[in-house]
Amino acid sequence: MKTSQPLRLLLSVLLTTALFVGLVSMISRWSRPQLSPTEQTKIQVQAHLRTLDSLTRRVLLPLAETSTATDSLQRVFRECRTAYKHIEPFTEYYFPATSRLVNGPPLPEIEVEETKAFEPGGLQVIEEYIYPEFDPANRDELVREVRKLQRELSVYKTLWEATELTDAHVFDALRLGVFRVISLGISGFDTPSCQTALPEAATVLATVQMFMTPYATETPVFDSLQTTLSNAQTYLRKQSDFDAFDRAHFIITYANPLSKQLLTYQKQLTITPLSDKRPLRADAETLFAKNAFDPDAYAATVDARMNPAKIELGKRLFSDPVLSGSNGRSCAGCHQPDRAFTDGLAKNKTLTGQGFIGRNTPTLLNAALQAGQFYDLRAASLENQSFDVIHNTDEMHGSLAEAAQKLQRSPDYVTLFQKAFPQAKEGIKPTHIQNALAAYERTLISLDSRFDQYMRGDKAALSAEELYGFNLFMGKAKCGICHFMPLFNGTVPPAYADSESEVIGTPVSADGRRIDPDLGRYAHTKLDPLKYAFKTPTVRNVAKTAPYMHNGVYQTLEQVVDFYNRGGGNGLGFDLPNQTLPEGKLNLTKPEQQALVAFLRAL
Repeated sequence: MKTSQPLRLLLSVLLTTALFVGLVSMISRWSRPQLSPTEQTKIQVQAHLRTLDSLTRRVLLPLAETSTATDSLQRVFRECRTAYKHIEPFTEYYFPATSRLVNGPPLPEIEVEETKAFEPGGLQVIEEYIYPEFDPANRDELVREVRKLQRELSVYKTLWEATELTDAHVFDALRLGVFRVISLGISGFDTPSCQTALPEAATVLATVQMFMTPYATETPVFDSLQTTLSNAQTYLRKQSDFDAFDRAHFIITYANPLSKQLLTYQKQLTITPLSDKRPLRADAETLFAKNAFDPDAYAATVDARMNPAKIELGKRLFSDPVLSGSNGRSCAGCHQPDRAFTDGLAKNKTLTGQGFIGRNTPTLLNAALQAGQFYDLRAASLENQSFDVIHNTDEMHGSLAEAAQKLQRSPDYVTLFQKAFPQAKEGIKPTHIQNALAAYERTLISLDSRFDQYMRGDKAALSAEELYGFNLFMGKAKCGICHFMPLFNGTVPPAYADSESEVIGTPVSADGRRIDPDLGRYAHTKLDPLKYAFKTPTVRNVAKTAPYMHNGVYQTLEQVVDFYNRGGGNGLGFDLPNQTLPEGKLNLTKPEQQALVAFLRAL
């Protein structure tokens, strides 16, 4: 039987790549005294970049231009994705902006400051044209997207040539690659239609193993690391059912030990972990370690970071109605500690009692671990958030300037501010009040639930139903592609640089007959893709924060799960072309919905 031209090209590319990588490996072995591990890493990444570029240019593009065979297009597309996964730990690490146009979500990229929306591009956009079936009527669009991908791969090659590597950055990129597998890969985040999440996760781990080769030593620690990498790949490649995949078992049996062993081996080689300030600490053993996240990372400046005196001051100010002038309302009036810093209401009353505040009161627990505040993400920091609330006429109707003057007349507060801000010589300033409140809020970290205890090794911490619910959350129910583990909010791992919003179509009332008229982020941006868009909040402590959604429309978690199971607003019959929830119903059974709720309560 004759082999088709595209298949011959594919085989040729793969054979050439195998020979090239093998040659690089031999050269590396022969010249190891001359080539450092970072130099070998750079050569290997260049080889895989060439493979991906060649597959795209010589195989995928010709098929996109001429083929009507869905299976051929899909087969080559999967090869392209596999080739991308061989470089993903480094491209995502060094070139996140370009990576969004190579393997980013198929949604417009919003630049709020510029009030512009930029069209998406890359593998996930191409995926939508060839899955579940390729429609030749869309050929021009498919070809256009493949050509766009080619251009971005050229950018990759140029950027990579100019990139200087260090051993610490190589280990950092590889460990973050493992964390990306845990938080995004095994949830199917970037493989919604092709369903190749698990073999691709195995490919990433094979990549980690390959890039560990230049650092090989004859030590038990390295041997253990290699064994874990091999076993993890074997386990992933044996999984044929995405929905049935036991993610909890994979994480505690393979992924967590792997991230620990990588860090241990890095230290054994006397390669010091990076010390830069960021949300996920570079020396975190696992994603679930008690000290994994640094709430000070989102502080705008070094001076804005916490100290004990700021925290004490902020806690006192939080409950002091002085911030609302003569209106008698404090922060704690709506963010009540015994209600997980919410108020238990759909919407709180305005100060006058005539009507209600526009939105539900969100929890402040873990609010410090997100890159934006408010349901519409209009505030970039906790400091900005407090300014907005204090000056809002419906909420506190206060003035930071007037509050600073009043506090300056209190000897007790003057002493507290002096301790908190010892460098300030000009008395109490509004910015001091904002920073003190933010410092207190940055202590409100809640990452020690039964779920966390399970992930840290206590296998008795979760019931069988709760574990089933977790696997549904991260798989069939598709919750984990928006509420990213382990923070379970919309701040995207593993860099945690951006907090996402989603358009889900929340109804105005529980009967689901009409969409809530609140336009969300659109009210501030006037960008059409953001109509009805709201921040993805954390679902940690969610059992304590009812009612739910930005408008408090649902009283129970069962109602929330039912809403998502029906397909969000579009599933309720709303005309919502910009909805970002996956299309179609989830088709969760009643026992599955109950298990999902049980897991949420374990958070």
